[in-house]
Amino acid sequence: MKNILQERLNAKTVIFDGAMGTELYKHNFFVNVSYENLCLTAPKAVQEIHQAYKDAGAEVLTTNSYGANFANLSKFGLGDKVAEINTASVQLARKIAGDAIIVAGSIGPVDIADDINAVEMLSQQLKALLNANADFIIFETTGKKRDIARILETAENYGDFPYVLSCVFDIEGNLKDGTCAEDIFKMIEQSAVKPTAFGMNCGLGPDEMLNSFEKIVKICPLPIIVQPNAGLPKNVGGRTIAMCSPEYFTTYAMRYLALGAKGIGGCCGTNPADIADMARSINPLAKAQSNKNIFASVEENPGVEAKNFADRSSFAAKLAAKQWVCNIEIVPPQGYALENTIAKAIQCREAGFDAINIPDGPRASSRISAIATSCLIQQQSGIETILHQCCRDKNLIGMQSDLLGCAALGINNILFITGDPPKLGDYPFASGVFDIDSIGLIKIQNRLNHGLDLIGKPIPTPTAAVIGAGADPNAIDMEREIRRTREKIEAGAEYIVTQPVFDPDALLRFIDNVPELQTIPVIAGIWPLASLRNAEFMKNEVPGVTVPDHVIERMSRGKTKDEQLDSGIAIAKESIEKIRHAVAGVQISAPFGKVEIAIRVIR
Repeated sequence: MKNILQERLNAKTVIFDGAMGTELYKHNFFVNVSYENLCLTAPKAVQEIHQAYKDAGAEVLTTNSYGANFANLSKFGLGDKVAEINTASVQLARKIAGDAIIVAGSIGPVDIADDINAVEMLSQQLKALLNANADFIIFETTGKKRDIARILETAENYGDFPYVLSCVFDIEGNLKDGTCAEDIFKMIEQSAVKPTAFGMNCGLGPDEMLNSFEKIVKICPLPIIVQPNAGLPKNVGGRTIAMCSPEYFTTYAMRYLALGAKGIGGCCGTNPADIADMARSINPLAKAQSNKNIFASVEENPGVEAKNFADRSSFAAKLAAKQWVCNIEIVPPQGYALENTIAKAIQCREAGFDAINIPDGPRASSRISAIATSCLIQQQSGIETILHQCCRDKNLIGMQSDLLGCAALGINNILFITGDPPKLGDYPFASGVFDIDSIGLIKIQNRLNHGLDLIGKPIPTPTAAVIGAGADPNAIDMEREIRRTREKIEAGAEYIVTQPVFDPDALLRFIDNVPELQTIPVIAGIWPLASLRNAEFMKNEVPGVTVPDHVIERMSRGKTKDEQLDSGIAIAKESIEKIRHAVAGVQISAPFGKVEIAIRVIR
């Protein structure tokens, strides 16, 4: 049997659908009927739900057969219809799926004590689904070691076929009966017919499941498919709020993607709106990760020798001479008037900063062109800029054009980042392009520096960019961050700028874990906290930033905003002193655009 699921998981992160029961309930089918039997009695309703998920962007449709086993159907007097219902469930999904979408045959646990009869019931359902041409089987909501053993025995009895073993974990990464993930993987390893992928579904909302996912992803030998519930009520400021909006669901879906999930969908309570919102954000990012190898098809051509690093800019000359560099980040304004920004740049130059770091639409905001801002600052302020170039807004052709434009304008210091998806900003309906990620964009700039364009065609004059990349010393998935940092250096990155550092020890550990960072300069991001509220926002709302509890506690000691600001500046200065021996310089942010705060840090 062809393993289409394996092919899809190898190619990209796959979007699964959401809950079936939630949607059937909305169609006025209440819990006193067999939802699985609706495949026979109300096929139009089932198909409408499949269609809604297809329209939302789901790439896997799951059959309405979760409880279509003999034990469960017998409760409704339908024990003789196991084969008929399972067959119909596949046929209904297949009519909507067509050729592009794959169909997962859903099988839930058999809730009886007798193992032999349970395996027989699972086998009966399995054969019906596969005979009806389901592309793979997903054994869902498996909550006990006993149920896992039954599934593995059923698989071995049937023979080789693609399937997913999906379990219900608690927040610590254990099953309901206390079985830990390590024991599950040992059982899988000993099985003759192993699953194509491993799943986590139901039981927890997106936030809670993230905790167990972080533990399991590090030890799981298989691709992981994550399908949390819509969300659980939380106490927020004394109010009980149901955290279950599409935006909430998508925020966590992107975190699963960043941590390495190969399939993402929803379970109880999720709906087509959740899947649609998630698909719009995840698909572009997944595409960027899968397109890293587009350069493999380009015939290798070393091009000409790149311009000497120290001669490309004043910033590069200081790095080459191993002199301490001190940069400041200033966000471009939302309008087009740059007089105030240029005045701040002059103030920073006079204060002794070496360069102005210019973000490109941070947090997916719409601001004046970062290139235009950089150009006018350099022309009118007498200080160099470090331009962020992100992959979100333009395709490969447009990005290469921008890089050539930067060379023409003398903007030679460039920091390459993947960029925040539009969903994080004020324009969530905007498209994210993400033809490639920052690693691919670094490769393009490196080619241009050697006189070659994206496809290896010579250009008349090589560019002279100083190629930078970002890194996150506080990443949840540290193995992935270390790997990607190495890939960025291999692609051509010549210096690294980190996310804001509030825990100096975390940065030092990160540098030690990436030997390549001994060969290129590391510039540490420093964010002087302006207030306790600012610290709490950074801790809870800004991806890639970790603010330790002891920092929050220290900020809270200030009784006034001025006292809190003094503490924030003191923390920033102390961090610089602790890391000074290990880095080439610092990049200081200006909270709320107040460059005076950053200037106080370097003084």
